[in-house]
Amino acid sequence: MEEGSMGALVPAVKSEVNTGSSHALQSGSGDMYTVEGGRGSETTDREFLCPICMQIIKDAFLTSCGHSFCYMCIITHLDNKNDCPSCASSLTTNQLFPNFLLNKLLKKTSASQASKTASPLEQFRQALLQGYEVSVKELDTLLSLLSEKKRKLEQEEAEKNMQNLVEFLQCLRKKKIDELSEVQNDVKYIKEDISLVERHRIELYRARDRYSVKMPIHGELTGSKSWSSSSINRDNLLVPSGKSQGIQIKEASSGLSSQHTTSQSSLAVTRKKRVQSQFNDLQQCYLQKRRQVANPLQNLDKRDADSSQREGYSSGLSDFQSVLSTFTQYSRLRVIAELRHGEHFHSANIVSSIEFDRDDELFATAGVSRRIKIFDFSTIVNEPPEVHCPVVEMPTRSKLSCLSWNKHTKNHIASSDYEGIVTIWDVNTRQSVMEYEEHEKRVWSVDFSKMDSSMLVSGSDDCKVKIWCTKQESSAINIEMKANICCVKYNPGSSNHIAVGSADHHIHYYDLRNTSQPLHIFRGHQKTVSYVKFLSNAELASASTDSTLRLWDVTRNIPVRTLRGHTNEKNFVGLSVNHDFLACGSETNEVYAYHKAISKPLTWHRFGAPNVEDSDEDGGSYFISAVCWKNDSPTMLAANSLGTIKVLVLAP
Repeated sequence: MEEGSMGALVPAVKSEVNTGSSHALQSGSGDMYTVEGGRGSETTDREFLCPICMQIIKDAFLTSCGHSFCYMCIITHLDNKNDCPSCASSLTTNQLFPNFLLNKLLKKTSASQASKTASPLEQFRQALLQGYEVSVKELDTLLSLLSEKKRKLEQEEAEKNMQNLVEFLQCLRKKKIDELSEVQNDVKYIKEDISLVERHRIELYRARDRYSVKMPIHGELTGSKSWSSSSINRDNLLVPSGKSQGIQIKEASSGLSSQHTTSQSSLAVTRKKRVQSQFNDLQQCYLQKRRQVANPLQNLDKRDADSSQREGYSSGLSDFQSVLSTFTQYSRLRVIAELRHGEHFHSANIVSSIEFDRDDELFATAGVSRRIKIFDFSTIVNEPPEVHCPVVEMPTRSKLSCLSWNKHTKNHIASSDYEGIVTIWDVNTRQSVMEYEEHEKRVWSVDFSKMDSSMLVSGSDDCKVKIWCTKQESSAINIEMKANICCVKYNPGSSNHIAVGSADHHIHYYDLRNTSQPLHIFRGHQKTVSYVKFLSNAELASASTDSTLRLWDVTRNIPVRTLRGHTNEKNFVGLSVNHDFLACGSETNEVYAYHKAISKPLTWHRFGAPNVEDSDEDGGSYFISAVCWKNDSPTMLAANSLGTIKVLVLAP
């Protein structure tokens, strides 16, 4: 506060002094100040300034010792001390007298300065108020001038307003015409697509009718051999023999048809509800795909692809039909198997990573239990729970954060741990093949290249990304960054491109042939990026502790979509992708499945709460810690922080 007060006082002394009459005081030698008066500059002594506030005196009062002050300044001073601030002589309030002469001088100075700085109109107004004589003719002339000036000002103001209004309306019209053109084009596409789809639907109905006509004939030929003559005679005593069998077949067929129709009707209603619940996202997806294909420049590369589509179908409509069918195909996650990663309920059972091997026959789990466990997937799904034991188990020296199977060498798997070590294991011999210890802190992520089986990448809390080659003992490439590295991933279609998720909230996309700077930095997440995964060579998915998943196009360097629904604010909850689908965990102990074209969850499954009496934690504190899709399959693995692993499958 003192510094602020001092700052407010100092400029008042050194620069301009505001007195109400706005005249300037400039410091000279310290004894004399210059005041601009009506006739010029007048030099005055310090009596024009109050020695207490150092401002031009207001309501001047004179002391018995001959010094002048502002009335309020001297009264305030005498409340605390009984002396003159200038000469220290004894002074009381009874020894104060109005300084009429100084007040008169100051008033004249203020009036003169105000008159000099006032506008001509204000000066004229002041002159009239002071009794300046003006003739009627002069007033008429002035009124005429003022009226003309007013008219011009009003005209200019009206023109400006009209210009602004016209520009706004023209801009609005252009915008609406563009929108109308876009809507008209959309309506045109929709009409065309409705016509095409209706035509193909009629063809499907006709094909079904042709098929249903053939079925009774086939049934008659095969059924007559299995039925006994006695049963035919008994059931058809009153029916002519030529018609009895046909009627039986018709009744049986109609019964099956009725059940089938009911089932199909129920399924259709369910799918319709699903479409309505996500209509806005589906609409956006359809229009986006349809508009892209309608663009002649973009359409050139798709003509060959269109020729392979059904007659009349554009690739945009086909793409959207694929999205719609896959989205409406599934509505829930069904549990088909379950196993426990540990024996007891405690935090050491947290599963940090689950990964299928190259052929989806085996899957590996790792976490804070310091063990890599390899399971046979078919055994887990088909055998009873009591035989759910790992086929291979490898102890490690430290807690593990991530696993990555070699995409070519089936028996090799890489792990990263909390001590900063990257290890390559041989599952057959249960021994480590290579150990890399260059990282200085915990390594969060490791990934084998899909294109080059000898290359892998790792990212660590030491803010470094390292590229390793299994043919050498030291790192091949080192990338230093400014924030902790939480996730790394090779592009599946390239051995030179990697995505790096960082605590700086961004994804850095690198070409390893030039690591001096990233090809692009994808910005959008509000918190740490915990996972990055590639859906294809061009599509990248990321997860963050801002409770969102995001999709990016790494060829055009643009954001595609943001997916929301799960809860993730502090833990690593897993992320896995499988063509059109994404799966991630949630801190609500639920696993979520998303379709990449829809921003809201497709479905989710909640892990059952354990027996709290047997655990060291509150049942509500568990979270999903790892997920993994089985390649080209609606099946996934999911594990939670309690060590429970479930095999889940997308179901209608």
